[in-house]
Amino acid sequence: MTGLAITAHELTKDYGNGRGCRSITITVGEGEAFGFLGPNGAGKSTFVKMLVGLIRQTEGHGTICGHPIGSLEARRHFGYLPELYRYQEWLSGEEVLQLHARLCDVEASEAKRRIPELLDLVGLGLRGKDRVKMYSKGMQQRLGLACALVNDPPIVFLDEPASALDPLGRRDVRELLRLMKAQGKTIFLNSHLLEDVELLCDRVALLNNGQILQVGSVADVLHETSRWHLRVGGFAPFLLAWLQEASGLTVRLLEMAAEEDSVWLEAELEDDEQIGWLNALVIEQGMTLYEVKKAKTKLDEWFVSSVAGRSHRGERE
Repeated sequence: MTGLAITAHELTKDYGNGRGCRSITITVGEGEAFGFLGPNGAGKSTFVKMLVGLIRQTEGHGTICGHPIGSLEARRHFGYLPELYRYQEWLSGEEVLQLHARLCDVEASEAKRRIPELLDLVGLGLRGKDRVKMYSKGMQQRLGLACALVNDPPIVFLDEPASALDPLGRRDVRELLRLMKAQGKTIFLNSHLLEDVELLCDRVALLNNGQILQVGSVADVLHETSRWHLRVGGFAPFLLAWLQEASGLTVRLLEMAAEEDSVWLEAELEDDEQIGWLNALVIEQGMTLYEVKKAKTKLDEWFVSSVAGRSHRGERE
């Protein structure tokens, strides 16, 4: 990354009813894929709408490629797929793209070359000549992706880009986003499909009730704690409390193992080297240590654990 594509400093939208978002400060580098996560009603779409200039912030400021958010110059540098998209049903997909190309001031010759390529890229192909009213919701979402790319922008804002797609469609979108990233585009991705975020994004931010809880690289947020699973025999319930007291670590009973004489324990370690010490404590208490393996942390597990016990505003922002 050679510079900053997106900046937000203390960006706030106050609707006066507890909704919106408050004092959000983030930066996104050029060529970075950035995941913006949070429960329903957290304020994610409100924040994105401020960045793309659809609503005006109450406080704070931000930039797109160095230009103030909401300015015409800033809008020249990005494409946007909103969560709630609507296209003129009496037009063909091709005509919708032609309209968006004109709105983006794309030269006619360039649009003529680019539109068939985009239709193929998003999986519409010859269906681009069909009227939008004949499109399924998933096809309209594919058309929306093409519209976001029609002016070949360096930054793309995507608000739930695969929500209407079946598994094959989600795979296609995932591959398209990987291609965009390989081309050096900056991707700002708001999605509930955490598997896609984990596979694509360099960094993520977690929003709850309009405020940032955490920002970091995917690698960092998934390795805040190191979790290990141990299958042991000869386990008795009192031994769990003893292990926690002796080690000072968080150790919990997961489940009975398929083998009836053993159980699975989970331990959270500050350092992977502690697993050897924990193994020794298990054996010291007369338990049999059958198997030890490091647990793979998934982004959805991190998401759930990060917002667990916190209040959530619900579906409406």
